[in-house]
Amino acid sequence: MPVKVSVIVPVYNPGPYIEDCVASLLRQSLPPDEYEVIFVDDGSTDATPARLDALAAEDARVRVFHQENSGWSGRPRNVGIDAARGEYVMFVDNDDHLGDEALERMYDYGVANGADVVVGKMVGRGRGVPVELFRVNRPHASVENAPLIDSLTPHKMVRRAFLERTGLRFPEGRRRLEDHVFVTEAYLRADNVSVLGDYVCYYHVRRDDSSNAGFQRFDPVGYFKNLREALDVVERYTEPGPLRDRLFRRWLRVEMVERLRGKRFLGLPEDYRKQLFEEIHGVVVERFGPGVAAPLQPTQRVVAALVADGRYDDVVAFAEWEAGVALTVDPEDVRWVDGVLRIAFAAELTHDGGPMTFPSAGGSPRWPPADVREAVRWLGEDTVGRFGRAKPDLLLRDRASSAQYFHPVEVVRETVPAGDGSRVRLVLRGTATVDPAVREVLPADGLWDVYVRVGLGGWTKELRLGPAPRGERPAPPAGVVAGRVVLPYWTDRHAALALDVGRAGKRLGFGRLTPGDFEVAGDRVAVRLALYVPGATEVLLRLSAAGGVYDVPGVVSPGGELAVVLPTASLVGRVWRAALCLTPGVQDRFHPLAVALRVGAEGVRVVPAPRPGPVRRLARRVRRLLHRLFG
Repeated sequence: MPVKVSVIVPVYNPGPYIEDCVASLLRQSLPPDEYEVIFVDDGSTDATPARLDALAAEDARVRVFHQENSGWSGRPRNVGIDAARGEYVMFVDNDDHLGDEALERMYDYGVANGADVVVGKMVGRGRGVPVELFRVNRPHASVENAPLIDSLTPHKMVRRAFLERTGLRFPEGRRRLEDHVFVTEAYLRADNVSVLGDYVCYYHVRRDDSSNAGFQRFDPVGYFKNLREALDVVERYTEPGPLRDRLFRRWLRVEMVERLRGKRFLGLPEDYRKQLFEEIHGVVVERFGPGVAAPLQPTQRVVAALVADGRYDDVVAFAEWEAGVALTVDPEDVRWVDGVLRIAFAAELTHDGGPMTFPSAGGSPRWPPADVREAVRWLGEDTVGRFGRAKPDLLLRDRASSAQYFHPVEVVRETVPAGDGSRVRLVLRGTATVDPAVREVLPADGLWDVYVRVGLGGWTKELRLGPAPRGERPAPPAGVVAGRVVLPYWTDRHAALALDVGRAGKRLGFGRLTPGDFEVAGDRVAVRLALYVPGATEVLLRLSAAGGVYDVPGVVSPGGELAVVLPTASLVGRVWRAALCLTPGVQDRFHPLAVALRVGAEGVRVVPAPRPGPVRRLARRVRRLLHRLFG
């Protein structure tokens, strides 16, 4: 069978952090004979070389190459490219890992769309990753129609014939940003780039000890020398004009301006801050025309202007002011409506702990500002002028994997008078819809934390939805929608909103039911549950006693009333423990009720459930432990 994908992993002293990477590569859904894993050990001095050799001896998919330390990842990746046999090559770092279906999905997507480069959705665990790029699938992407330039890490799948045709390889040696040079050229020379945004393919992980190469403080002189090489690639393959300016803007924004802002900048040693500023100033003056900085977000544009003028002290002063900017998000309502969960919230920026205020009219502020005070005034007026386009996002983030997905938001923008009326607060009121039936945006069972993301005035802030004071928390019931149980709840630690999808147990409240909550009429038993269903929903009531189990169909109607007709003739003479399955045939999970049914010749009585014996209690503890560990 021809090899479809060659996975190339440069390795240098990863220690135990390589184990998650190895495990994810060996459990890929792509058939074992259709991919290979090439580890290139770059002179590791820990136990990794022996670990990899043992792995290769056990698994025919694995090949290992050893070499003297080259100083960085470029040389090992190139060795892997030259040794690869796959139609595509996939670059993975030894600290990171893949989603179980990543290779299969990315390969199929690339082939279907004739892609030379496939970019799979990334999730950052302690690391920043692009967000906007993965908002939707993009089968035919380019630097002109998609924010590809936001993703310059090497973790892509690339057609090997494309690499051979172009001769494209990573720069080698002890250096930085070799991935920027490689990926930028790949984007600009590829016939097509495809972005897979609906499945998490790559988990970009920050080590617990923060020893990933990308987190080490760099030498500004060498770093920006290497950055200029990426700019050279852009100049080589584009003409002067708006496209080149837009691509250059990525480096100005991410590698320069963002390093000089707020707490991030102020946290650096003074001598290092000055050196960093001087190197950035040199690149800005040398390489960037006015069209590069002009479309930046307002705060970024302020910093870029100060840098271009060489005003180090003003950059520090602006960072000190900006360090006081934060976001507050207040939950206003959470309820089920027509089969979807509607989440309403209000969000606004704060400064030094209080609401941030802005001029009541946008005006036409002067540019460039003469000093930091004027820069803050210009920023406020500009933000008011742009407020009509501001829109918050609501994201659900899987607590186990960190995967996150956008959900639709309706927005109302409010300007609220502040003080004497010459200033206003800018408040965004959003109502988001979470539809359990749409698997693409709520794909897996588990615990999902609710985040709100706001871009306003050049700040992009993200915050969990909360905290909500105990007496003011909207408390919708669990919903059974599209064969899924979704329970909104407020976390104990942060009083923030989260969703329990498919795993809720005690939180459902069935253990608090008492015999007085039930109505019995002949062989019909009914009880009102704290449960939302969009229409009549079939459930299953399991009755169990020594030597017998009966599964009795029931129906939950809108309003939450459960009605069951019992086969009383088969139940006479015993006390039956009761448990309820809300999603029969989808997830056959039964939730114990705190009652039992005593069926006798005189009829059916609902009684408190008998206390389980010690063996049964121990078995329950073991089941709960296994469920927590393995889901």
